[in-house]
Amino acid sequence: MTPNPIHAAIRKFLNWAVIILLISLGYLFLQPILDIWGLGGFGTGRVRFGLLDYPMLAVFVMPILFAPIILRVLANLSDLVKQRSFLLDSPKRPNIKIDKLPTANEDLNVEINFSKKNSKWKEIQVLWRVGVLPPSRESLMTAFGKKTNQQPPPGLTTELPHHWHVNLDDGTGGGEDSPMDSNDVKGGLFIRPMRIMEQSENVKLTNGKVCLKPPKGIWPGTVFSPLIRVHWELVIMITRESGRSLMWVEPLNVQHPKNKSSVEATVNSGRTETNHPSTIH
Repeated sequence: MTPNPIHAAIRKFLNWAVIILLISLGYLFLQPILDIWGLGGFGTGRVRFGLLDYPMLAVFVMPILFAPIILRVLANLSDLVKQRSFLLDSPKRPNIKIDKLPTANEDLNVEINFSKKNSKWKEIQVLWRVGVLPPSRESLMTAFGKKTNQQPPPGLTTELPHHWHVNLDDGTGGGEDSPMDSNDVKGGLFIRPMRIMEQSENVKLTNGKVCLKPPKGIWPGTVFSPLIRVHWELVIMITRESGRSLMWVEPLNVQHPKNKSSVEATVNSGRTETNHPSTIH
């Protein structure tokens, strides 16, 4: 599923909210000096709430900081309602046929058929992508010379049981890499981006068949080890008349190429709401 677009808008708004906060704090810090120079101005007064006095500027700045939190809670509630509705009436699994075993850095010919299409479905696009999944917690802690139950190194969170168990979190997102998921589905219903990832161009599905060019770069095939995990997947994006788009993700077992692999790794934010497949080029 596609998360509520409010999440992405809030991410952008938070940057400006933090800038406004820092400017306000700097302004209040310099206010005594400005008064000496006779330059005292707006927001330097005091407002009393209960038994405490607050800078007048805080009355205008604090709502800007708290508004994104409130909107995020409302967006999460909306997502949970959408997920519940989807689970009550979810489409059947598409029939996917690949003419031969996929090979890295080669074209992929796919045939996709739906046993039943919803009347509200419009355009269907297909792409495939490759990336690096988070390592297992055990191998990551071992690489840092620590035991699993010890304090993690700086930059990594403490253990998040659900996310670590299904290998969805690399320990740097603090559980905030995706909007609130329903616990009824293992791994959640939102497609998660990989921190290091490349994808092919989106191709419109016509007559059930499509030919996909390989993602940019010379990638290896599927690798699954505790520390290094190279993952390939096919993504089917369904645009609907109303509501957000739906996606089907099919893991692929891809052969290694005959030549040496060399990839220029570009790291993205890892946030679900800002890495929708249709917006990545």
